[in-house]
Amino acid sequence: MADRTAPNCHLRLEWVYGYRGHQCRNNLYYTAAKEIVYFVAGVGVVYNTREHKQKFYLGHNDDIISLALHPERVLVATGQVGKEPYICVWDSYTVQTVSILKDVHTHGIACLAFDLEGQCLVSVGLDSKNTICVWDWRRGKVLAAAPGHTDRIFDISWDLYQPSKLVSCGVKHIKFWSLCGNALTPKRGVFGKTGDLQTILCLACAKDEVTYSGALNGDIYVWKGINLMRTVQGAHGSGIFSMNACEEGFATGGRDGCVRLWDLNFKPITVIDLRETDQGYKGLSVRSVCWRGDHILVGTQDSEIFEIVVHDRNKPFLIMQGHCEGELWALAVHPTKPLAMTGSDDRSVRIWSLIDHALIARCNMEEPIRCAAVSTDGIHLALGMKDGSFTVLRVRDMTEVVHIKDRKEAIHELKYSPDGAHLAVGSNDNSVDIYGVVQRYKKVGECIGSTSFITHMDWSTDSKYLQTNDGSGRRLFYRMPSGKEVTNREELKLVQWATWTCVLGPEVNGIWPKYSDINDINSVDANFNNQVLVTADDYGLVKLLRYPCVKKGAKFKKYLGHSAHITNARWSHDYQWVVTIGGADHSVFQWKFVPERKSKEALHIAPQEILADSNSEESDSDQSDVPEMDSEIEQETQLTYRRQVYKEDLPQLKEQCKEKHRATAMKKRERAPGSGVKLHFIHGYRGYDCRSNLFYTQTGEIVYHVAAVGVVYNRQQNTQRFYMGHDDDILCLALHPLKDFVATGQVGRDSSIHIWDTEMLKPMSVLKGFHQLGVCALDFSADGKRLASVGLDDNHTIVLWDWRKGEKLSAMRGSKDKIFVVKINPYLPDKLITAGVKHMKFWHKAGGGLIGRKGNMGKTETMMCAVYGWSEEMVFSGTCTGDICIWRDMFLMKTVKAHDGPVFSMHALEKGFVTGGKDGIVALWDDTFERCLKTYAIKRAVLAPGSKGLLLEDNPSIRAISLGHGHILVGTKNGEILEVDKSGPITLLVQGHMEGEVWGLATHPHLPLCATVSDDKTLRIWDLSPSHCMLAVRKLRKGGCCCCFSPDGKALAVGLNDGSFIIVNADTLEDLVSFHHRKDIISDIRFSPGAGKYLAVASGDSFVDIYNVMSSKRVGVCKGCLNYITHLDWDRRGKLLQVNTSAKEQFFFEAPRGKRQTIPATEVEKIDWSTWTCVLGTFVEGIWPVISEVTEVTAACLSNDRKVLATGDDLGYIKLFRYPVKGKYAKFKRYVAHSTHVTNVRWTHDDSLLVTVGGGDTCLMIWAHEPEGHREIRQCDSEESDIESEDDGGYDSDVTRENEINYTIKALSTNMRPMTGVKPHLQLKEPSVDERPPVSRALPQPEKLQTNNVGKKKRPIEDLVLELVFGYRGNDCRNNVHYLNEGTDIIYHTASVGIVLNLTTSCQSFYVEHSDDILCLTINQHPKFPNVVATGQVGDIGDMSATSPSIHVWDAMTKQTLSVLRCFHAGGVCSVSFSATGKLLLSVGLDPEHTVTIWKWQEGAKVASRIGHTQRIFVAEFRPDSDTHFVSVGIKHVRFWTLAGRALLSKKGVLSTLEDARMQTMLSVAFGANNLTFTGTISGDVCVWKEHILVRIVAKAHTGPVFTMYTTLRDGLIVTGGKERPSKEGGALKLWDQELKRCRAFRLETGQIIDCVRSVCRGKGKILVGTRNAEIIEVGEKNAACNILVNGHMDGPIWGLGTHPSRDVFLSAAEDGTVRLWDIPEKKMLNKVNLGHPAHTISYSPEGDMVAIGMKNGEFIILLVASLKIWGKKRDRRSPIQDIRFSPNSRYLAVGSNECAVDFYDLTLGPQLNRINSCRDIPSFVMQMDFSADSNYVQISTGAYKRLVYEVPSGKQVTEQSYIDRITWATWTSVLGDEVVGIWSRNTDKADVTCACVSHSGLNIVTGDDFGMVKLFDFLCPEKFAKHKRFLGHSAHLTNVRFTNGDRFVVSAGGDDRSLFVWRCVHAPH
Repeated sequence: MADRTAPNCHLRLEWVYGYRGHQCRNNLYYTAAKEIVYFVAGVGVVYNTREHKQKFYLGHNDDIISLALHPERVLVATGQVGKEPYICVWDSYTVQTVSILKDVHTHGIACLAFDLEGQCLVSVGLDSKNTICVWDWRRGKVLAAAPGHTDRIFDISWDLYQPSKLVSCGVKHIKFWSLCGNALTPKRGVFGKTGDLQTILCLACAKDEVTYSGALNGDIYVWKGINLMRTVQGAHGSGIFSMNACEEGFATGGRDGCVRLWDLNFKPITVIDLRETDQGYKGLSVRSVCWRGDHILVGTQDSEIFEIVVHDRNKPFLIMQGHCEGELWALAVHPTKPLAMTGSDDRSVRIWSLIDHALIARCNMEEPIRCAAVSTDGIHLALGMKDGSFTVLRVRDMTEVVHIKDRKEAIHELKYSPDGAHLAVGSNDNSVDIYGVVQRYKKVGECIGSTSFITHMDWSTDSKYLQTNDGSGRRLFYRMPSGKEVTNREELKLVQWATWTCVLGPEVNGIWPKYSDINDINSVDANFNNQVLVTADDYGLVKLLRYPCVKKGAKFKKYLGHSAHITNARWSHDYQWVVTIGGADHSVFQWKFVPERKSKEALHIAPQEILADSNSEESDSDQSDVPEMDSEIEQETQLTYRRQVYKEDLPQLKEQCKEKHRATAMKKRERAPGSGVKLHFIHGYRGYDCRSNLFYTQTGEIVYHVAAVGVVYNRQQNTQRFYMGHDDDILCLALHPLKDFVATGQVGRDSSIHIWDTEMLKPMSVLKGFHQLGVCALDFSADGKRLASVGLDDNHTIVLWDWRKGEKLSAMRGSKDKIFVVKINPYLPDKLITAGVKHMKFWHKAGGGLIGRKGNMGKTETMMCAVYGWSEEMVFSGTCTGDICIWRDMFLMKTVKAHDGPVFSMHALEKGFVTGGKDGIVALWDDTFERCLKTYAIKRAVLAPGSKGLLLEDNPSIRAISLGHGHILVGTKNGEILEVDKSGPITLLVQGHMEGEVWGLATHPHLPLCATVSDDKTLRIWDLSPSHCMLAVRKLRKGGCCCCFSPDGKALAVGLNDGSFIIVNADTLEDLVSFHHRKDIISDIRFSPGAGKYLAVASGDSFVDIYNVMSSKRVGVCKGCLNYITHLDWDRRGKLLQVNTSAKEQFFFEAPRGKRQTIPATEVEKIDWSTWTCVLGTFVEGIWPVISEVTEVTAACLSNDRKVLATGDDLGYIKLFRYPVKGKYAKFKRYVAHSTHVTNVRWTHDDSLLVTVGGGDTCLMIWAHEPEGHREIRQCDSEESDIESEDDGGYDSDVTRENEINYTIKALSTNMRPMTGVKPHLQLKEPSVDERPPVSRALPQPEKLQTNNVGKKKRPIEDLVLELVFGYRGNDCRNNVHYLNEGTDIIYHTASVGIVLNLTTSCQSFYVEHSDDILCLTINQHPKFPNVVATGQVGDIGDMSATSPSIHVWDAMTKQTLSVLRCFHAGGVCSVSFSATGKLLLSVGLDPEHTVTIWKWQEGAKVASRIGHTQRIFVAEFRPDSDTHFVSVGIKHVRFWTLAGRALLSKKGVLSTLEDARMQTMLSVAFGANNLTFTGTISGDVCVWKEHILVRIVAKAHTGPVFTMYTTLRDGLIVTGGKERPSKEGGALKLWDQELKRCRAFRLETGQIIDCVRSVCRGKGKILVGTRNAEIIEVGEKNAACNILVNGHMDGPIWGLGTHPSRDVFLSAAEDGTVRLWDIPEKKMLNKVNLGHPAHTISYSPEGDMVAIGMKNGEFIILLVASLKIWGKKRDRRSPIQDIRFSPNSRYLAVGSNECAVDFYDLTLGPQLNRINSCRDIPSFVMQMDFSADSNYVQISTGAYKRLVYEVPSGKQVTEQSYIDRITWATWTSVLGDEVVGIWSRNTDKADVTCACVSHSGLNIVTGDDFGMVKLFDFLCPEKFAKHKRFLGHSAHLTNVRFTNGDRFVVSAGGDDRSLFVWRCVHAPH
């Protein structure tokens, strides 16, 4: 029998030939030690040229493609390709990993760069978005990430002179990035006119914002800021691949083979043309340069590295060579010398010296080479070519001997015979040709047995036989040299093979895994001397196995390094080395062979070997040397903790089901019951599949877990307290070193770990988001700061946490097999161990990853427990065979036999250890495991009298063991907790059922006792009185699932699983009678009431048997059910039985005969049932939940007073309902403690206790019943029921609008007007008739525009500066007006601008960094952060790109951005709030989940995030005194949140405390002392909450919705604002005391019928109010005086805009029916006129004395400016007036409407306004109109993108283009016409330019568009896509824009934002 273990010898990587130059750049550097660092395949190489030595970094598992050097030049970062690629940061001196960065990129990591300090690393991914990621690489944490570009990025660099700035470049782009908060914001480089837009390949940053970059055409582009400043033409002949900056200047390298050096100002120093040097060649291409001092390193496309000394620059040294791009397949070794020959698709054959590690010869052939062989005498080298020919060369001088082509397809293998006489050549033509060497290679034979291409061949030692392998997996033999196939296998028995390179054959069976495709092993070579075999495969693995290896799936040692497929592997002639070659990575690896005897010494040499020396994981099931697995362990490894439905899935399931049940929800639903229950005691301990989960706390209590509950047990008082934070099975428990905190991990889809304190039972931190399915092991570090956890996912992921912060520090896949323990090294918290099934690993932390090494122990045993010893390197582990293994570092020192059977638990003491095993023995040991000091056997005989129960059996398997307080605490597999005194006696403290489901439960008719029966084959009687103990137990021959006491309590009937049942004496548990009539399980059993004369027995085979108890005879059988019977109940008379079946059928039978009865529902209600445990029928219709498809109600029980029905279900919930439960979906109280299904519930005889049993969790739980009135408000009070009531407190239009509003993203906005036709920039020009008018007679073209009221010298406008904004966003945002600086300034927002208004000077200043509308604003009230503001904006999807929703934190006075937080709140951020310390920021999103997120805003780090609510959340605010508590309110929603570590825990508000309280829509929130919270509702009430319980309602605090509340920090007074009509008593603004008991109302003197307050803030003696009508008002508290600070239009859009002809005032007209007059110098609104109808357009007369207003209903009005009296009005049209204009001579009024017409009125005829004419045939509605200077023409722009000209007043159309060109216009507001085609931009496919205005000087035109941009162009602009400046600030859709007189200002009017922006014009200097 061959040995099936892995061989003891191993390989060590000694040299790698080559350098990766293809498809990579900038990957070659000098380290601080002057070594050279680069990479090949999957290996990082550090090459010392002086000593000619290489070191290797082997931490990657696929091709490395990027490399960056840390500024201190010792650390290196490398990035790889792959599905889940990662970045390694490693030390170039020790070649050990320092940090692993993973879990962000996909596909690969294209570029890397360190910043100047070396703290941050930036990486670029190869995914479709080319994601850019910035890392804090030491912690392995992502600081920021963003989509990089749509196309490939080639280089990225930090700006070394400016902090937080980066530059990236690539295909046709360069981007300049700034990092702020967690946001990376790009600005694209502007190529402009200086250079062509093209691909940029590399870059380097210099001082003063200068960036140098190398372009694809060989130019250098020099950037200043984001603009291209100049180009250095022809720096290289073609693409510049690499640029390197150093102290002296810059080095560049290009495709032209040149390296150029430049000084610091990029003036050329010198050129080195490598093509011209000795070693150079045509086509040399430079991929990487590095210049340090007087040395330059150059890496080329063809895998060479040159070193150039600057002063001798024309003699470069070639220091490394490799094959060029193309597959590398050919490898041969010299028969007598240490030489290797390789040949590749690059057509070169090369000879390498394995001693000197150098290339000694190379020769280029005509064809790609596919295989090679050296003749036995070493004289000839044969090469097989891809074209089917082969060539023979002399090795000495590489001259050709012969070239033969007999085949068409590639030659894949050739070999010389051992006697040197023949050469066998195998081709892809399926044949092998034999050639005679001496006959000048004449063909002498042919082997043609194969049906597929030849892959491998070997000669026999006597040269008489040849064996071949082919592609179809056949192995054939031929006689030589004739080539005749050998079919008789007998004659082959004695053949000895000269070499073995075949992959098929019995000797090499073991190289194949058990289940594998044949062709993934490419090469094999046997070393007969040492009996080892090396294989090379498609996965880049080199494996070492024993030779021969006969059985499949042999063990091996594997070595990584090659990235993809290895094509060949060969031993050198003396077996010193193995040479392997890579196909795709075309590199040559040379491995040193370390035979067995040397292996031992080698262990202390290189730490790398251990890394690579991993024993294989895969091994055989029929392996001889693995011990039998212990039955208990086997059982445990097979447990799966998967659930059909996880609790996490319930909200979604409910949502899906709710849709179906909307209708029923409208009906009145039954209220929840008044009484409740509280968990009182649990009988049970989870020992059957958990270990080491039992400890003493600081105070001497005992902590353990069972089901979903953490239990703290006080053994003096025999009481329990519970941690109820989990919602599914707890699987592991760890104790903090101070013994006051406990960590517990649970089952779950995204399973969580809770850290809680044992005194308060409150969670300190919850860790989520990393483990799937469950958490199976935990351990605290010795300092208590860290926690290690292991998950139940397939890889058993290990995570190391900073648990208080909730941060994941590191994570790594643990093992394929189950891990049982994790332990952190108590001396070095960066190290840990894991132990489990065939697994013992030693780990250390590296950045975000962990590096693990296997324990070195020959065969790996299954470990069940492990502890660290008295020093950091000592580890002790217990095995499944009963041994203790003693480890030092990772080497097994010795083993000690400790127990019979597995060692399940061990515990380290100060001096020694204690262990416990399956044999039921507890052993104490000394500190070296030399002696066993004492043993204790767990036996009934030594049970002390104070025990709370009975031991079921002697020597139960021990699963947990712990010491303290002079005792040993022991937990057993049978669910017992025992305390062993050092002197011997044992006390039993707690016990429960053993493994198996518990179904049977019965309570005694008049004593506080209950009986349970379980699948563990026991019947137990429990005492429910305060002694809480098990009174009696009896073993049964079968498991059972039901039991029942007789009415007198003397007998107990038990139904068993085999169809039999027994009746026993209830005291002694001895049999009275037994029956066995059925085959299937007995599912329920019941005595009839009264005397208990009959016994009904229900079975799984659908019958109920009725027995007469006295006569012990069966008297009746109930037939007719078709399914399994689940529940039975008797009526009071003992005459009628009610039966439920598993198919949800309900039947009635008459006793005792069992006749079936059909009873109508109305009659059923009248029947008096003795008990009610059924779950069907109208009485209990309401107990079935909304999601009854996925969950069953398994059990029910009605209390004896008939008021409360308790139910248990499959999800582990216990619910209480008010009986009878009629109508669907009744309300209930719900309790979670059982983990999976609750199998049974029963009330005790006096209803004082509820007893429940759990199926899978084996526990018996006792709940105390608390009747109504007895109410302490507690945590575990039930959650409210599933479906919200539909009435939410009324309807309010403002609330509805705010809830339903869809915020448009500016970048995606579409036309505001219903345009038709082709856009101007896409229209084709009609050629005019005569292009060139004759010169002589042509008049000069007249001015396009009459230039008026501008001084003599006309100056163009260079820039616009935002001066004033009139507007405030009050109609759909709230809580967005605040005081700053003790009330001297106020801050608010409109559109995308944050505005700070100084109240004394009325000056505004602006924050304009938002890219889209601001939706919320808050200020930081902590004195450490004065004037810090946070604003949240609208955004698209949360993909972290520039259009993502974001929050800006900024300084209100300096307007400096402090942090930008990009978030995943798709849609936008609707609420922000700072915490008490000011360090945390809370945000709420508009996404469908309404996510709630908490940030550390200074670092830009997300602390926690959670789904908030299915409907809109309006506001969430931190409690003013807290950093961990906050409250959110919204549509039918109020939730009280706690931040625990990184988790957000929340509770719904509980309303059931007040009669008839209903959940309404909540709009606002404020806070009071002692945990009071106030929420304002839609109905005008304010709810007052204590913690999360409603305590009172302040009815009608306002008559309408309470939109806003403000808590004053200094005195606790609360301001509320709502919607109500002003009256004597009330107002929309009220000031309340701290308890919201008394208030004072203020009236806002706005003259509105209804005041609607949206925002309040209180300063010193003043209250600041923002209203729905866009006013901001300051109200004095003493005198109630109102002062309006800000005015704005309340509804938009603002369509009309008119500027006064001579003063700096302007008019605006809007949809809100007002016209307002604004004064720019005074910065305020002067007047407003209410028109009563929406206004659409407005215009001043030329003198400024009249105003014309066009209305939406088709009417127009003329006002006199002086008196505001109406001069005239008229309504000739029925649709909106779009534009209205006075003619320059004041005679005519032109009115353009939506009816495709322009009407002319003659004003000289007086105010009757009779229409004198109109322009008809206009193809679409009118947009803008302009008169000519002479008042004779009007130009009209229309909705069909056509501009038309008409005569005035005749209304005739002018069509002659040359005539139109001569008209001089008085004004120009048209967006159409050839003169302005340049204002249309490329990206207006869905949106339009909406308005324009030419300046009075006629030199500029300013436009507004649907994207909300104001743009400034030169006028005229007839060229398409003209250059312009853009100004942001408005929301989407600008409606109008105008210059004021003298071109001093531009006024722009917003559509969506209802705001007016005034921009100051900056004129060009003279």
